[in-house]
Amino acid sequence: MKKHRLARKAVQFAAGLLQNANLKGFLAGTIYKGPLKHFCVPGMNCYSCPGALGACPIGAMQSLLDGRRRKFPFYVVGYLAVIGLLVGRFVCGWLCLFGLIQELLYSIPTPKLTVPEKADRVLRYLKYVMLAVMVFALPFFFRSAMGVGDPFFCKYVCPVGTLEGGIPLVFGDPSLRSAAGILFNWKLGLLLLCIAASIFIYRPFCRYICPLGAFYALFQRISLIKMTCDPEKCVHCGACARVCKMKVDPSKDPCSPECIRCGDCIKTCPQKALSVSGGRFSVSRSDENTVKR
Repeated sequence: MKKHRLARKAVQFAAGLLQNANLKGFLAGTIYKGPLKHFCVPGMNCYSCPGALGACPIGAMQSLLDGRRRKFPFYVVGYLAVIGLLVGRFVCGWLCLFGLIQELLYSIPTPKLTVPEKADRVLRYLKYVMLAVMVFALPFFFRSAMGVGDPFFCKYVCPVGTLEGGIPLVFGDPSLRSAAGILFNWKLGLLLLCIAASIFIYRPFCRYICPLGAFYALFQRISLIKMTCDPEKCVHCGACARVCKMKVDPSKDPCSPECIRCGDCIKTCPQKALSVSGGRFSVSRSDENTVKR
């Protein structure tokens, strides 16, 4: 289990480094605007981060929705739908840098908080509200006197943008630092709240706020690669549910929209009843890891 978790964190770190490889941007306090910015990365990664080589999919969607011509972001939505149809929320568990940051904060040795089940169940729907209202509806329908909308989620909520883009740019550019006002302070406050919550609650942004996670979750049950539980092997011991930090019971709902497919449950299952399957192949915790179905 320990090796598996270290391997996953290494993949998360490598993905984050690859997506933010414009290291000179941090030194110069500038944003890369080359041809790679025409393409979206699969996870949450701020466009305005000085190191970012690609565009954030949520930001890209809003930049089209809030324009004068109100274009629907077919390219971005189609691109994300393909990822969702292939792997579901695998991106959340393995490729998201902000997810890794939350996990590292949670690893700080402090007493942990358990959100009451009823409250947790309701709060999980908030990310779908963020997706529908803050990402799609408000940028599309709410217009200023100039006839343009605002990227509401990116501008008023997103802690990823504040951490990766806002803070490096503001502290790297004296003119921006002097111009920072109420909006920056508001978003900085949200970021600090998210950081504090991440110390005591496992990945709170992913569980309750992230619209990208909500989008991928829509495809979780129909994705090509999915989690399966063999009912003939499962003895309902509860080991998988106890190890799941996203509070999913894989023995009952292996393709839950809340699962980020970290793989901890597969490594924990004493009966080897859980596996990841796709097409004609399945991968489980066994001596022969890949077998034809």
